[in-house]
Amino acid sequence: MPNIRRTQYLGLVGMLLIAVAFTGLQLTAVTGRASPDTKNYLSYALSLSGESRGDAGRGAIAYSCASGQHASLSPVPWTNRKAVGESEERCVRRLNDSVAYWTRHGNTSGMTAPFANQRFMAIFEARPGYPLFLVPFVAALGITWGLWLAGLVIALAGSVCVLLTLRAAGASRRVGLAGQALYLALPTGTVAMNPLSDGLSLALGTAVVLGCVLLLRDRPGTEGGSGALPGPRAVAAAGPRTGAALVAGGFALMFLVRYSQALLLAAALAGVLVLRSGWLRREQRRFTPALRAAGLCAGLTVGIYAGAHLLGWPMGEDSAQDLVTHHYQRPDLPNPWPEFFVQEGAFWSAWLRRQAASPILPVLLALSAWAMLRRRSVVVPIALAAGGAGLLNQAGHPNLGQLYGFRLLVFLWLVPALAIPLLLDRPARGVSPVPTQPEEVGGGQRDGTVRVAQKVGEDT
Repeated sequence: MPNIRRTQYLGLVGMLLIAVAFTGLQLTAVTGRASPDTKNYLSYALSLSGESRGDAGRGAIAYSCASGQHASLSPVPWTNRKAVGESEERCVRRLNDSVAYWTRHGNTSGMTAPFANQRFMAIFEARPGYPLFLVPFVAALGITWGLWLAGLVIALAGSVCVLLTLRAAGASRRVGLAGQALYLALPTGTVAMNPLSDGLSLALGTAVVLGCVLLLRDRPGTEGGSGALPGPRAVAAAGPRTGAALVAGGFALMFLVRYSQALLLAAALAGVLVLRSGWLRREQRRFTPALRAAGLCAGLTVGIYAGAHLLGWPMGEDSAQDLVTHHYQRPDLPNPWPEFFVQEGAFWSAWLRRQAASPILPVLLALSAWAMLRRRSVVVPIALAAGGAGLLNQAGHPNLGQLYGFRLLVFLWLVPALAIPLLLDRPARGVSPVPTQPEEVGGGQRDGTVRVAQKVGEDT
């Protein structure tokens, strides 16, 4: 028992040290992270805080323009270090003129300030979850520190979910900690810190991933019936009901944050899990947990789509029109899809050339594929589904302006964060003939069936 407690303390200390190191790095760039969409979410949050629409817009403009002056100084990895293009005063004047213009042209309602036409701003009106999440942070600490702390909470929450996912899948403590560190070091950590809805959507997605692993594990303390002990007691004791709650709750919240990404992730998980259940059935292995998880994700896919449709939120054709009409500033095309697919081809051609010139992601995906082939883990199909959802999200927004960014494709980066750490564990060597010893309780022993112990890696 003392050794078990010592192992748990070491795991907790390791997790906290990684979190502290990440926090220290982020303190070097408290501002300078704003993107053009940040002001939309921030004005929504300020409106929810009780400010008038005009005051919310002015506050969002002031933050965005001040942040732009620090963009080139950001030391955060993976970010685009673009030079400051305009002065803060000119930026404020330009955005205030834009607000006045669109107010005169009919954009007079909604929670977001009128930075563009009402049809474009409806996209952000349909994402109330992230502004609502920001409200207590901004109210308590002000805009600059509130947005920074909100991003830090989002990033650390996602990293802990990655750690727990790997531990729930039977990986060792060092694998879980490596997954946490890799999540924070890769663009997943940077996107999580940025004041946009993508980070919160990603964090909720990692909770869904954890829930799916618990569903596939089928019963507490096992990975598909392997008998491998996953580590932390809370994770070891969690079963299918906890997994189902995480999946359903994660998608419910994700629906409010970024429903399009929730829809794609649910559909990708349903598809991959159906394939997995079919493969397990063909191999004459237990397939019902995968089939149940697939059914849950399929039902949630339908629910997310129906909910967005009933609420009148922008759907697929609206997104296509947004792209081909440059945010609805030109007349709609009767059929936007031919032009959309032309831009789709142009984007992916340029993207592939970009990857060839800077093959960081291809190398990491190759390492991930190697890890998946060498380490059989329940996390593999879930990671593949998350990566597929990231590709689908980028395919739905083939904007060349996003060529050098990571946020739309960020779920693809979950693949290396979840797969590469598996290489730190030794491959399973099958079943050991040494029986487990009954657990000692106090001065005696707890009765129980003597079972065969599986050799696992360190601290599993």
